[in-house]
Amino acid sequence: MQWSRLLSAQRLGHRGAEPVSPSRNPFQKDWDRVVFCSAFRRLQDKTQVHSLPESDYVRNRLTHSLEVSSVGRSLGAQVGETVLKRDGGGLKNITAAEFGHIVAAACIGHDIGNPPFGHFGEATIQHWFRSGPGAELIAPLAEQQRRDFLHFEGNAQGFRVMTRLQNWRDAGGLRLTCATLATFMKYPFGSLAADPAKGKFGHFAAETELFDEMADTVGLERLGVDRYARHPLTYLVEAADDICYSVVDIEDGFKLGRISFAEAEERLLGLLRRRPPRYKEIDDETWKIAYLRAKVIGDLIDQAVGVFCDNEDAILRGGFDGDLMGQSAMAPQLAEIAAFTRSRIFQTRERFQTEVMGGEILTSLLTAFCDAHLALERSGALSTISPRQHALLRLMPLVPAPSADRYRWLLSVTDFISGMTDSYALKQFQRLRGLQ
Repeated sequence: MQWSRLLSAQRLGHRGAEPVSPSRNPFQKDWDRVVFCSAFRRLQDKTQVHSLPESDYVRNRLTHSLEVSSVGRSLGAQVGETVLKRDGGGLKNITAAEFGHIVAAACIGHDIGNPPFGHFGEATIQHWFRSGPGAELIAPLAEQQRRDFLHFEGNAQGFRVMTRLQNWRDAGGLRLTCATLATFMKYPFGSLAADPAKGKFGHFAAETELFDEMADTVGLERLGVDRYARHPLTYLVEAADDICYSVVDIEDGFKLGRISFAEAEERLLGLLRRRPPRYKEIDDETWKIAYLRAKVIGDLIDQAVGVFCDNEDAILRGGFDGDLMGQSAMAPQLAEIAAFTRSRIFQTRERFQTEVMGGEILTSLLTAFCDAHLALERSGALSTISPRQHALLRLMPLVPAPSADRYRWLLSVTDFISGMTDSYALKQFQRLRGLQ
């Protein structure tokens, strides 16, 4: 892969790159387009870790995305400096800041496709199609279409949101640059090429042509049928996400009272190369943890940049295995923090109660809306389905045509439900049950 193509400012669905303004480059515009779209705003009421938390201090998916984008901008700019120095002038009219803007734009949208109730929501949708009423619905579909639902993925939904759903004409969606979209693509393959154990993939069958256009424009390395190497800057998006959730989960856990100050301090100090000299000047425990969080993020950024630059050749060949933070000097400490937060912060009675509620909400909504669509498919006319089913279809953004094929209307249902916020999903469930 070559940086000259990987940094393409050509927009999906357009031919040729737009003129670059010295005051606002195309990748800054990408960031703006994501921030101003409705799907991004809904992240303010979507679970990050703590569903409907009792404290408004802790992160939701919107604040997490902003923090990841900030870290990603720094990672990209620092890597860009090294790449440009090594390039020796071949990348004309490209600045280190533009590397940062690409990564920041990809980071700001990295969670935009996640359904309500976080990863538990993803797992609930998958289970409904694997073992619930959805299993019979997807049985007649083509294999890739079936796998799209069996392994329903927030990453693939995010690509669909940005390239199709967030615009009045779906061909291209937000019309982001191919560099930003490819950097966003953590799993550059469809559901047929997904790892059977993890089930992760990057695009649905419905977006295959859009994905191929993007991959061809930036010159991703093909590794097999519908499988490409990652865009190099995707490793920085992943590192920014890893850095943020590793560190801020400790801060959030302390703020929620689930871990002590001593436990939080010990783990954050363990991620620093040296104790900050001004740390002893701070008296308040909350400010101490906030100060350490900032220092740790700075150190981890430097480590991620170092690992990337040391492995740049392998990354450009598509031969780099693993992730940047997993190969950093702090990998053992980060692994210990992940185990600690999982047992002490995430596995709480409150979380499990919320997941029980979220599972009931999502399965009820999936059943109700899919039943209404199936009734329309079988009857062939809105006038012949039940009044309740007719009303449910009217709640959808677009009332489907009776002739709509099953794959498309199933996608429209998962689009609608995965786009809901936690609170909106709860309200729809309550109205469905006649409780509001």
